[in-house]
Amino acid sequence: MTGHGIARVDGLRIHYRRAGIEGPQVVLLHGAGVDDADLSWRHTVETLAESYQVYAPDWPEYGDSDPVDDHSIDTYRDVFEGFVESVGLDEFALVGISMGGAVALGYTLDHPDRVRALGLVDSYGLGARVPGGPMLYALANVPGANATGWSMLGSSRTATVTGLANVVHDPSTLDEAFVESVNERASQRGAGRAFTAFQRNEITPDGRARTNFADRLEEVGVPTLLVHGESDPLFPAAWARRAHERIPDSELVVFENCGHWPTREHPEKFDETLLEFLRERVPSPVDRESTDES
Repeated sequence: MTGHGIARVDGLRIHYRRAGIEGPQVVLLHGAGVDDADLSWRHTVETLAESYQVYAPDWPEYGDSDPVDDHSIDTYRDVFEGFVESVGLDEFALVGISMGGAVALGYTLDHPDRVRALGLVDSYGLGARVPGGPMLYALANVPGANATGWSMLGSSRTATVTGLANVVHDPSTLDEAFVESVNERASQRGAGRAFTAFQRNEITPDGRARTNFADRLEEVGVPTLLVHGESDPLFPAAWARRAHERIPDSELVVFENCGHWPTREHPEKFDETLLEFLRERVPSPVDRESTDES
């Protein structure tokens, strides 16, 4: 059963999902937009909880967490460091999707002694130029542009599906609960506000990413799983392929017929891929006990 908790980080209330009572610790970091821990990781939390202790925080101003004044990878890394201390995590596997991947990667480079294994899912922070970056910059800096877009996305189910087509490979394959969840979040007042602030901080006028760890990938000293959708329109699969070449101990799995959200476009395949990686690199005593009993 999944529970909920509140971590206190420099006066902020950081909400997180919590599941599993035995096994190594695994932390899941969600992405940007209207994402939150439940939206990206709903299935994964439940799958991993059978063998691991799972934590999935909401970033500031996402889900049920308090807002912050500054939205950037540096800010989120500081918040995550505080979260780790507040919750009392020791050594853990760390998995991030999209924006959360960049936070996970940056934290791992700074704290290799705390991270047992790393997972990067359609991750930001692996390349210099973002496809569509100039447009993202423009939308974030034209007053009301992003707010109008999110409002339209949440106006109806049809509009939500149409909007998701800009992110996923085939929105017709998405389960209804996911579409409804995106619609509900996009229709809320202030939807996308944190993401707009993040775009302003992270994307330059010429479409470059201010956070780019590509030149530091050789420093990653922990086992790393790279999962990427072949048709990701936001961050190209070439980023993951290059990262796989540069990270010394890494595995790459590219999902065909998949865009930017493999955790929800192909939830069963994604969970199976991640679980297999964790069982090999961060084995759980729970799995060993189950094998012995059988």
